Amino acid sequence: MGGLAITVMTLYCGPRGRNGKGRGPEGTGLYPELAAYRISEGSSPNVQDEVGRTVGLLPIEQAGVELARHGLELDEKAVRRIASELGAQMLATRTRDLLRFRTGGLPVGSEFAGKRVVVGIDGGRVRVRTTVKNVRVSGRMKRKKFRIEWREPKVVILFESDEKGRMVKGSHPVIDGTLQGPDALIELVAFHLHRLGAAKAKLVSFAADGTPWIWARMDWVIAQVKLDPVRVVEVLDWCHGVHHLSLALAALDLTADQRQEDYRRLRDLLKKGASKAVLAELEEKAAHLPDDSPVWREIRYLRKHSDAGRLRYDCFRFRGVPRGSGAIESTIRRVINLRLKGNSIYWTEDNAEAVFQLRAAVVSGRWEEIVEHARDAIAKDRRTDWRWTPPECLAVLNSLDEEDDDLTQPSTNKHARSSAA
Repeated sequence: MGGLAITVMTLYCGPRGRNGKGRGPEGTGLYPELAAYRISEGSSPNVQDEVGRTVGLLPIEQAGVELARHGLELDEKAVRRIASELGAQMLATRTRDLLRFRTGGLPVGSEFAGKRVVVGIDGGRVRVRTTVKNVRVSGRMKRKKFRIEWREPKVVILFESDEKGRMVKGSHPVIDGTLQGPDALIELVAFHLHRLGAAKAKLVSFAADGTPWIWARMDWVIAQVKLDPVRVVEVLDWCHGVHHLSLALAALDLTADQRQEDYRRLRDLLKKGASKAVLAELEEKAAHLPDDSPVWREIRYLRKHSDAGRLRYDCFRFRGVPRGSGAIESTIRRVINLRLKGNSIYWTEDNAEAVFQLRAAVVSGRWEEIVEHARDAIAKDRRTDWRWTPPECLAVLNSLDEEDDDLTQPSTNKHARSSAA
């Protein structure tokens, strides 16, 4: 940290199978003494820790300035390299643990045993750069043509709640996410619940919006973690529920005053858990409208979640279950919007995943725990090219996402857009 350079004479251990013709698929080797001291890519553990934490909080350019203020002089390239390496080590460690969980080799933890656990799931937005073509200039590779597109990093937060559904003060949530799609995220949810001992939790509640890919996979999570279904509660976010109620009323032929009056009355009924009464009244009001009317799409949306027991808001309040998804919305803002998203900011997929891990570790307050676990794992196996592959048991659920997609599409009715605004 102070800039002292130390020379260590050590043998180099190449990977098994190296043929002497350059680096192959076996990957890089290691220097045993450096690995024993947790030195990676020429950086000591303290330097890696400081650089990774700072990059998790600030962009690369600002991180270099902040590190220099603390006496650590590094150029922008070095800061990027060290942070990327630490992020890759965190991802590799998580993937190895995930594969152990899939094969039944990951021990069950006890952190959530006897506690009330809340799981929030949602997605954000990040711009990702994909190289389309390399362009040669004067015989050398100089420029790259790339495509920029919006991607949805799917995020989960797990935390301990009190009897009123609020996060326990002083506790540290678990934040994780991925760009690999619904199957990857939902397996991460099961993985974290398993390793933290949620099977012995007093209550486990899942709060999310109406996105089909989330709820279609809940039964799989419950089975994998061996949760007691009696202690599991599924909650449709209150704001999404009343929003779709508003869209349904906006699609009816009502005056503005009548719509406002019906909205207040039906919202109060929904809050009291009388979702069936709300649906019965909406169906009566829409009886004269054709089946392709927007109001019927909203009714189907509410009916689906009512039948699944996700609109029992009176019961949720009585049991101390949070009725909203404010925790995950706040997480997406703090982890993604304030670090990965912005004007003229776009990432390669690997860099986005790595910086997400750094940011999540800092925001959750679990930095030391996560970094130490990654160091221990990397000391035993320095490979960072582990890749997640979807389990076959989740493949059948992908079709359910498309079947229910029409229930979550935004309405094209101008009154519905006005009401939503």
